[in-house]
Parts: sequence; structure tokens; C-alpha cells
Amino acid sequence: MRIGILTGGGDCPGLNAVIRAVVRRSTDRGHEMVAVRDGWKGLTEGIFAPLGRREVSGILPRGGTILGTTRTNPYKVEDGVESVLRHFSDEGLEALVAIGGEDTLGVAARLHHEHALPVVGVPKTIDNDLSGTDYTFGFDTAVSIATEAIDRLHTTAESHNRVMVVEVMGRHTGWIAVMSGIAGGADVIMIPEQPITVEDACRELAKRHDGGKDFSIIVVSEGYELTYESGEHRLVADEARATDQFDHVVLGGVGDALAREIEERTGFETRVTVLGHVQRGGTPTPRDRVLATRFGLKAADLAHERRFGRMAALRGDTIVDVSLAEATRELKTVPAEWYDVARAFFG
Repeated sequence: MRIGILTGGGDCPGLNAVIRAVVRRSTDRGHEMVAVRDGWKGLTEGIFAPLGRREVSGILPRGGTILGTTRTNPYKVEDGVESVLRHFSDEGLEALVAIGGEDTLGVAARLHHEHALPVVGVPKTIDNDLSGTDYTFGFDTAVSIATEAIDRLHTTAESHNRVMVVEVMGRHTGWIAVMSGIAGGADVIMIPEQPITVEDACRELAKRHDGGKDFSIIVVSEGYELTYESGEHRLVADEARATDQFDHVVLGGVGDALAREIEERTGFETRVTVLGHVQRGGTPTPRDRVLATRFGLKAADLAHERRFGRMAALRGDTIVDVSLAEATRELKTVPAEWYDVARAFFG
């Protein structure tokens, strides 16, 4: 077979490990691999390149993606879907491996359902918000980076008797915030799924200070809505920039807004650290390299067996496959029991 492979959405540590695994297993079976450049843009515009063992040599520890990536949505581009199908056929492709998160795989699921596109998926997102899999690769690296930052901020917060607000990624789920907050010993964690009020957070900080702790660490997820006892909710997003082709607002800034609220309400000196894209950059952790490799091998198997419309997934410690439709039907949010673990150490 002639198999295409693309990476879409935000870049993520471990993407190159997946690409390497798919190429190695597929070429060993005699299949020909084709690089689809820049996500779905490569299929809408017909941007392809050769992809073999030489191209994937040495890429296992590298961050980013050698294929390039965009947030292109063929369904939002004029004649986009028709272009995808035409270029897929003209290039002589017989299968496609799509590596991405809810948006990239959502397009894959829709193209498979509506046009029988022979596609298999690999779950990639630092947000860990894809249903159908216990974990996505990239998540462990992001949590490790955020945890290290929290560890470092403890020392400067204690030295200056300050409140430190750490804003982490995660969009509309709080997995990174909860996991890094627990691992880093945060004193308050604020996430979209369990929106404690600003007043509650300030009371936790006051309780710590009354107990002799003159510094505190708050971890807040970028998608947390500022929530007040009055019932008001406010999502902090960048309204000056347009939404992307998947209609996402540009999140960011909740850390600054929260810090101002804390300082005004408590009088405690408060500083903000926004980790931003550093969480998704750099070399993947060993756990993400291994998980990405296992996902890539499974995706190659699915393509070889022509089991299209499926996605590689992790259940327990076993790699399985699930339908793309199931995997993209809803976001996987942080359950109450996980947040209860975090709350046990508030204040």
C-alpha cells in the first residue's frame, strides 16, 4: 500500500516517535510511506514529500514534528473536502494515518463516515482530553515541565513571602493543572470542571497565612472561568484575535486576572508565571516516547489490516483500538474523585 501520514493541531512531544514507529513497521512490510505536510493543509493543497527510514532516522528524542502542522480544517476551507479527496486519489494513497487531538481526529472521523476515507488515528494532545484512551502522548511531558516549574517557584515564593499563580495549558479541561498541582504540592488548584470561587481560593490562602505560612502556590488552568459567590462567571480569553478554523477562542490571561483579584482581596503580594508553549516544546519524556511508539506501531497495524475508522488507544497498560467516532464524541474531563485528591492538600 501507499500510506500517507500527517500531524495536525498543536505540536506535541512524541509526534516524531509516532512517525518513526509507523514508518519503520510499514516499510518493513513493504508499504510505501508519504509525508503529508502541515496537517490537513497538506491534503487540501496537495503538499507531499517522500518519507522513508532515512527521513525518520534519529528523530525519536526530538520535539515538534518533522511533518509540520497547522490547524487547517478542510470543512472551513472553500472546496476543502473535495480537495482532500482529490489529492488523496491523485497521490495514489490507499490509507492515511492522522495524528492529532479532538480537532484533527474529528475531521478524520467525519471524512471516514461521510466519504469512506481510509484513515486511522493516533491520539495526540498535551491536554489529555480525548475520550476513548486513558492517556494521550505529550501529556506526561507537559505535566513534567509544569511540575518542575512549580518546584522552582516554591523557593522564590518562600523567599519573598509571595503568592505565586501558575497558569498552565489544558483548554477546557484541567488535567495538566490537577496532575502538576498535586505533584508540585500546590496549595490551591483551579480548573474548569470544578470551579471553586475566587472567594474560596482567597479564604484558603488566608488560612495558610494565619497558620504561619507566608507564601502560597496556586495552579490555574487557562480554561478556568473566574467564578464568584455572586454567581458570576467570566472566561478570560483574547478577544482581539480571531478564533481558529475550529472556532476556538484564544485562551490566556486568567492568571493575571486571578492575581489581581487575590492581591486586592487579601493584600498578599502576588506574582504570575504563564508557562505557555514551553509546556509543549522540547524533548519528550521516556514515558511519552514509549507510549507514542506503541501507538505508532498499532496505527501501522490497523492500516496494514485495513481496519479504517479506528484509533489506537491506551486502556490500563494495553494498547487497543477504538472507533474514531467514539474517541471524538466528547471531551474527557477531570472527574470529581481526582479533584478530591487535590483538595485534600489545599490551604
